[in-house]
Amino acid sequence: MGKVISYIFLGCVVSSYLFSANISYLPDSLSTKVFTAVLGFAFLIFDFINKKSIVISKGFLISNIIAIIFSIICYISTDLNNTIDYSYASYIVSFIIWYFGAYAVCKLLNIIHGEANLRILTYYCAAVCFSQCIIALLIDNIPIVKFVVDMVFYKGNAYYDSIDRLYGIGAALDPAGVRFAITLVLIAAVLSKDAVVRKNKNAIILLLISFFTIVVVGNMISRTTIVGLLGACAYFLLDSGLFNFYLKKDAKKFRIYFSVTLLFAIGISTFLYNTNESFYEQMRFAFEGFFNWVEHGEWRTDSTDKLSNEMWIWPEDQKTWLIGSGLFDNFIYSTDIGYCRFILYCGLIGFSCFAFLFIFNSLLFTQRHPYYWLLFIILLGLTFIIWFKVATDIFFIYALFFCLDSFKGNTQESENSNTHENRILHTRYI
Repeated sequence: MGKVISYIFLGCVVSSYLFSANISYLPDSLSTKVFTAVLGFAFLIFDFINKKSIVISKGFLISNIIAIIFSIICYISTDLNNTIDYSYASYIVSFIIWYFGAYAVCKLLNIIHGEANLRILTYYCAAVCFSQCIIALLIDNIPIVKFVVDMVFYKGNAYYDSIDRLYGIGAALDPAGVRFAITLVLIAAVLSKDAVVRKNKNAIILLLISFFTIVVVGNMISRTTIVGLLGACAYFLLDSGLFNFYLKKDAKKFRIYFSVTLLFAIGISTFLYNTNESFYEQMRFAFEGFFNWVEHGEWRTDSTDKLSNEMWIWPEDQKTWLIGSGLFDNFIYSTDIGYCRFILYCGLIGFSCFAFLFIFNSLLFTQRHPYYWLLFIILLGLTFIIWFKVATDIFFIYALFFCLDSFKGNTQESENSNTHENRILHTRYI
């Protein structure tokens, strides 16, 4: 029983990290993500006191420097344009909060499971995203659940109702879709590469159930989820050995599990589509492109039409192209497109620095952990694809990678080398 409670608690912490929510009666600045970061900071101080050292990798140090430079560029943009829009001028603060939150998640993984690796992290991400999908359906169909969630977690809920969109606890619109998309790719990576998972029938089935639930319900919450489905399918295909004319010896078993789970998901979805009016409408929204293709012979959605026809808004002068206008917040330019919003805010100079941050992180982990090189390349691709839809970043997943034991490199040598009684800050370049 104690283990179950600890697993649920850790799941809540992971959800608080991934799906930051605002709590009623508390200031907007005190989101669940901030509480997770405070917990991570407390763990860091505790480790510092006990180990008398903090190991900082060269890669993480460089990422910090890039984030600081990007923040400075954004601040210069606001200063030159006489604005007070510091949306990304304070990005380094967000960067650090993500890191402390990730530190809390991985520290708890170590405490509860004895290790913090990609497999266990993926289990929790999948479980959290699956739970958010179920909660969203419950909120949409059971009034008392909606009342309780709206009473405790308030921010944006009235707006989601006004546009008839599903939402969970802090899980809504494109931010949720980005997290669903990344989780789908993580599931694909673990199912394809992790030997422990490949030998565990229950783990495979549970991950596949989570996968297809996120694909269906996640797209109802945010159609950005479809990007993760495409990335996951690319992972399955490229890692299968098909292009090398060599299929993995356990691929047959996996294909059976995958096919059976897929047929089950299709069967349940078809049943609910034909018997539940709310599910019918949400499915029509989630897979609008598919329904338009089947019924009208063209693959299109209202949102992509709007993006294509109305939201490609670019700077109109050289200064804005270079350093931006210093304006980002409050939908000031009436565009969601990430490329447009970033360039309009901090120019090509700022956007190039921001993009380089994710290129660097992807290449860093590709070099550090080549076994999962395809995962990091697909995540990099997701970053640039998502910016066609929304202005966001996915550093939160890299922050977790920086804190995972298996992705940090060998830190034991650095810890053992500390023989001083005084508290010393060790910076080891990896």
